Amino acid sequence: MDEKKESFQTIHRENKIPGQIQVRNARVHNLKNIDVDIPLNQIVGIAGVSGSGKSSLALGVLYAEGSRRYLDALSTYTRRRMTQAARAQVDEVLYIPAALALHQRPGVPGIRSTFGTGTELLNSLRLMYSRLSSHRCPNGHYLEPSLAVAAGQELVCPECGERFFGLSAEELAFNSQGACRTCGGTGVVRTVDQDTLVPDESLTIDEGAVAPWNTLMWSLMTDVCREMGVRTDVPFSQLTDREREIVFHGPAEKKHIFYRPKNGSNQAGELDFTYFNANYTVENALAKVKDEKGMKRVEKFLKQGICPDCGGSRLSAAARMPKLRGISLDEACSMPLARLVSWVAGVPGGLPAEMRPMAGAICESFQTVAKRLMDLGLGYLSLDRAAATLSTGERQRMQLARAVRNRTTGVLYVLDEPSIGLHPSNIIGLTGVMRDLIADGNSIVLVDHDTQILSEADWIVEMGPEAGADGGRVIAQGTVPEMEKNPVSQIGPFLSGEYRPRMRKRTSSEELFVLGRIHLSTGEIHTVKPLEADIPQGRLTVITGVSGSGKTTLILESLIPGLEAAIDGKKLPAHVKEISAEQIRQVKLIDAAPIGINVRSTVATYANVHDELRKIYARTPDAKALGYKAGDFSYNTGGLRCPTCDGTGSISLDV
Repeated sequence: MDEKKESFQTIHRENKIPGQIQVRNARVHNLKNIDVDIPLNQIVGIAGVSGSGKSSLALGVLYAEGSRRYLDALSTYTRRRMTQAARAQVDEVLYIPAALALHQRPGVPGIRSTFGTGTELLNSLRLMYSRLSSHRCPNGHYLEPSLAVAAGQELVCPECGERFFGLSAEELAFNSQGACRTCGGTGVVRTVDQDTLVPDESLTIDEGAVAPWNTLMWSLMTDVCREMGVRTDVPFSQLTDREREIVFHGPAEKKHIFYRPKNGSNQAGELDFTYFNANYTVENALAKVKDEKGMKRVEKFLKQGICPDCGGSRLSAAARMPKLRGISLDEACSMPLARLVSWVAGVPGGLPAEMRPMAGAICESFQTVAKRLMDLGLGYLSLDRAAATLSTGERQRMQLARAVRNRTTGVLYVLDEPSIGLHPSNIIGLTGVMRDLIADGNSIVLVDHDTQILSEADWIVEMGPEAGADGGRVIAQGTVPEMEKNPVSQIGPFLSGEYRPRMRKRTSSEELFVLGRIHLSTGEIHTVKPLEADIPQGRLTVITGVSGSGKTTLILESLIPGLEAAIDGKKLPAHVKEISAEQIRQVKLIDAAPIGINVRSTVATYANVHDELRKIYARTPDAKALGYKAGDFSYNTGGLRCPTCDGTGSISLDV
């Protein structure tokens, strides 16, 4: 690999190709009109304290100019359909290649996204099953694999003579024609949560024991229920099995009732009213939901479970029929990637000789992407794993593998804190992928704080010396050994290992649980096996482990939902067997999810500082004299917002 890199750089020197990007007078955000040269065909690390201008240089200048200039080379027709970065505030950027950026925190995927769709491995696998598998005729007979499917020819069953066409790759997609009709390709269905229908059985029906009738239905339903033969004036716990059956599953019969308004009025009336049992009340309300507000009223009576028809595979019965090497598509998707790679390697050898060239090409495209994912340590994930359940580190490596799946040359990759969410042992795989990119003639600029990954850089640019207005300058640059010896560098002592942090006194093992403990017992979920854990209260506890070991699952899908259920007196999640936490009254989560992007949102509005500022300005003598209120100082709705930009701070011109 080093020989390949060296030969590439030798070609550069012999052809006098510029060896560095030249940035002159950059002033994006807090950058102080800096001049800096970024070596090409090397790994360049940008270090510095948070807010010192690292991302402004990497993303605001290098990526913005690299991507913008590449897009400018495309036709106007093509550019109209693409989002373009604004021109960076810089006098000059010379010799910058086309750029790709991998942002710090990949967006949280939707319900339809899986590990397979996110990495695009599922596309290759669907193509295998469409072109290379044994298809089943309408009468249940399987045909031997042949080139007829790829040729678009009609298949003829040798046993019954039935004519049919093999399924296309599109008909095997759960986001398209191959979706399970019951769950719509999501793998999950919403059903009525029986435990929420009567949360307190000590109440009578007249007192509101049947919760859906209180919020989703007219209060007259208790009168109808009484006409159905159910006692409504005794605690629900004392009702007979027959009465409970009527409440939960009774038929939709029309009853003639007499009613008296609950507002104390003497007026009474009578009418015919159809009985809606508790389950149907929720199902009917769910079917009529038209907006988020309506959904919030209903969702407290629902639970999410695996689709009974597809078993969570998301695929229709027809899409689960083709067989390749003896298994169906959903079975292949449920394999860990490491096993699936070995399975795919054996696909061409089990096919007729005339099909092997096509099979080899399809399987090679699968293996190329899979190798990157394996190198990044994601071999334990299955293609059917919901992307929303992946950790930040897993999603970021998935994003990296997708970006580098093709052997490119001459591209600038800008990585924003690629070490986030990675265990030190996972960084070895990450640096291996980066070295492969450099060997292919690409360049890498990475922003990071982690000394393990910065020590792998060929060149380091350090921003600082402080954050915000006190930052934005290049305070040091050089190779790792040079940075370690540079007295001005703040990262140098960390790279050399000379920095010794001050450690507080550790709590002794005897005192660790003096303030109490949280005990958690769970069953198997995702990659986490059944476990028992004790967490001390009143202490700082860290959950660590390699990426994908189950940290996120343990905390976000077990501990927090379990604590919230215990505090609210609700049923524990299905996989949580037991949780005990005396003295815990509230749970607050600060997670890695992005805040969100809104053109009207600023740091001040998000942190609620702007509300206080508006009140302060509304109390000034000038504001009082002019009759201004706090609301007038809002740039979202206030009367004092700029009429030109409507309070957004920028305008769009159609050119």
